Order: sequence, then structure tokens, then C-alpha cells
Amino acid sequence: MKKVIYLIILLFTAAMAQIKDPDIILNNVKKASERVKDYQANVRIKLDIPFIKAPDSDAKIYFKAPDKMHIESKTFALLPKEGMDFSPAALLKGNYTAIYVKEEMIDGIKASVVKVIPNNEKSEVILSTLWIDQKTSTIRKVETTAKVNGTFVIELKYDGKNQYNLPSNLVFTFNADRISLPKAFSDNNTEGAKKKEIKSRQGRVYITYTNYIINKGISDSIFEKKK
Repeated sequence: MKKVIYLIILLFTAAMAQIKDPDIILNNVKKASERVKDYQANVRIKLDIPFIKAPDSDAKIYFKAPDKMHIESKTFALLPKEGMDFSPAALLKGNYTAIYVKEEMIDGIKASVVKVIPNNEKSEVILSTLWIDQKTSTIRKVETTAKVNGTFVIELKYDGKNQYNLPSNLVFTFNADRISLPKAFSDNNTEGAKKKEIKSRQGRVYITYTNYIINKGISDSIFEKKK
């Protein structure tokens, strides 16, 4: 009887252990995300970017699997496309090599840290590091190094209000010296002053998601570029 109990405990412990195979971890994330065929949501955007002073603004975001995204904003157009698209289809596209690194606590949750290296030399992305909550197969944080845009970080928070584990908040952090400032924000600053001030400084965009409408169908015309 003791042996049976010991075996049950051993099997339960093994089942509860974190998987350390990076390909299995990433495949689980992909499977979980595939439940979302499309969604639309309202977003509130707050900027913290050197030389850009703008009030909080509102926008609407549309997504359709696997990788279609459209953002509508009447008040402000400077929205980071890289930071808005956190879907596994965007982060894990093409052939890549995945490496399991370690377990790490993030926001009180044990996350598996996995590095993803694109195998295509022409890829804009050099390396991505993902912090993944295996219990929900959700991405909690992404740090990506790209050839042109440098390194940027996406931090995701979830409130559990939707069954598809879409985020409630997102923070996008990037190198401010890598962005192109719109003319409206740069007219009153000389180019030299901008470079001196922005160099080595970080910019952040804070995004809050509300009023999700999920898997109700979205027309492809929403994603067509307007002439």
C-alpha cells in the first residue's frame, strides 16, 4: 500500500513539474493562442517618450489570425506596431532554434525563460527571449533584439476576465534614439539637441485593453490599406 501511495505521489510530482523542452513549451503557447481567431478591443495609450508630450489617447485595435492587425486612432497616430502585436504568430514565425534557459519569477509567477533564434539570416530579428507561464501557456514578457530597431521589451499583464487569456495591460519599452520623431513633435528642437537628449534614453508606451470582442468575426476589408 505504501508503495502505491509513493508511486502516486511520484507521478503527481512529475506531472506538476515544469516542462523544460523549449519546443514543447512554445508549441503549447501556439496551441493556446490558436483559440483566438479574431478580436477587437478598445485601448488607452499613455506615452513616456523623450521630446514627445502628448495627452493620453484612445484607439481601437483589430486582430485576425494568423497575423493581421489594424489600429484606428482619431487623436494620435504614433503607435508602436512591434509592441502592439504580441501574438505567437508574430513572435514565432519562420524557422528558429529554441533554447530553454531557466525558471524565473515574474510578477509572482514562475515563468520559463526560452530564447528563440531565427535560422534565417535575412530575418530582422536577431534574438528573442520569452518568459512563459506554463500553467496558462501565456507569454508574460518578451525581449527582442532587432537589426534596425535595437532592443525592445514587451511586458504583459492579465486580469483573467476573458477565457482566452488576452492581456489587460501592456508596457512597450524601446530605445528612444532608434525612433523617428514626427515633424509635429520635432519642429521646435534642433537635430543636434534631439540626438544629445535622446541618446541612450528609453521610451515607454503603456497600453490598457478593455471591451474585448473575441471570435465574432472581422471582415478582411478592415485590414486593407486605405489609399
